[in-house]
Amino acid sequence: MFQSFFLAGFEGSTGFNRHGEWFDQVVATGHDANVDEDYADIARLGLHAARETVRWPLVDCRGRYDFSSLEPFIEAAKRHDVGVIWDLFHYGFPQDVDLWSEAFVRRFADYCYAVARFVAARMDGPCVFTPINEPSFMAYAGGEKTLFAPYGSGRGWELKVALARGAIAGINAIRAACPDARFVNVDPLCRVVCPNDRPDLAPQAHDFNDRLVFQSWDMLCGRLLPELGGSPEHLDVVGINYYWTNQWELNDTPNDDGNVPPLDDDDPRRAPLSELIHSVWKRYGRDVMITETSHVGDNRGPWLCEVVSACHGLLLQNVPLRGACLYPILGMPEWHDRDLWTPMGLWDPLCHRDPGAGRLLCEPMAEALQGAAPLEALHQAKQEAERRGEPRIDLLRSQAKRYATRR
Repeated sequence: MFQSFFLAGFEGSTGFNRHGEWFDQVVATGHDANVDEDYADIARLGLHAARETVRWPLVDCRGRYDFSSLEPFIEAAKRHDVGVIWDLFHYGFPQDVDLWSEAFVRRFADYCYAVARFVAARMDGPCVFTPINEPSFMAYAGGEKTLFAPYGSGRGWELKVALARGAIAGINAIRAACPDARFVNVDPLCRVVCPNDRPDLAPQAHDFNDRLVFQSWDMLCGRLLPELGGSPEHLDVVGINYYWTNQWELNDTPNDDGNVPPLDDDDPRRAPLSELIHSVWKRYGRDVMITETSHVGDNRGPWLCEVVSACHGLLLQNVPLRGACLYPILGMPEWHDRDLWTPMGLWDPLCHRDPGAGRLLCEPMAEALQGAAPLEALHQAKQEAERRGEPRIDLLRSQAKRYATRR
């Protein structure tokens, strides 16, 4: 799908946080002012693909479009030979849009059509889009728990359905403008376990793990609420956001940000990453991609090694895993506290007050990335074989022998 297996994910959230304050992570990380240098940096490390956000509130001014905030990113991607997944709705939306209204669906579809035409006219090859980022978390945080805009309470399911309806309309509009476009539909993959002293909660945990987590993807592919118009072609590539925090104990108490304390790294109830991704592929039978993953501080290098190992094993099992996105690629401030920075990227800013002034490479993470050369080689060989129309199973059997000695 892309030249490199690993992608660089530039955090592009916009919106209003729980204090009602506007935030724009593209500006906060200095990426808007340094996009050319940032793309040069990732290309030097062999990352020739990225996730990038089209900031809907900046582009769409009451239905009139201004692409001046998007154009520099397209030009930088072309200049440094970087393929891009364009996120069209990454939490932020124009203030005159009501997400629960029918007008939202029409407005979003029009915006998707306009962006697709603009991008397709300027970039070669099939364009790739994520219509709506993390609809499940947005429905929970913005529709159920009033943690950020649109500050809904008790309306999570309603918002989840509205977002699915918007995504399907957006995909249809993009296909009208750009028939060969691909779609990566991104949502968190979460898993709960029972407390050790409450095995009786197993049916509740199973319902969360096997039904609730998949509702947005199920709507997009037409399994749930087929009257929305979803189909397997709408789902296309299943984008899995997975962090070390995505497994927790059922009914544990969330913190102020809505996050529940994760299971310890050595908790035997944790499911391996490879097992979780494999289960998504078995459920939908579609291409899959890890669209967000990272850890913090000194855990970044070991975490990437774990991801590399899991991905390598999945490719050898013929799972159509199309890549893994290191997200965020740049250290960033918290949404709800602009002075609190989290070291979770491949680069951290030298100065938080001027994040574009210089960046510090996370050496352990860079070393882990260099150690992923066999994975990249396997990914390339797999893509070449697919282009030649060779049976994947024969290729991977031979690659398994070749690369098993190099791991």
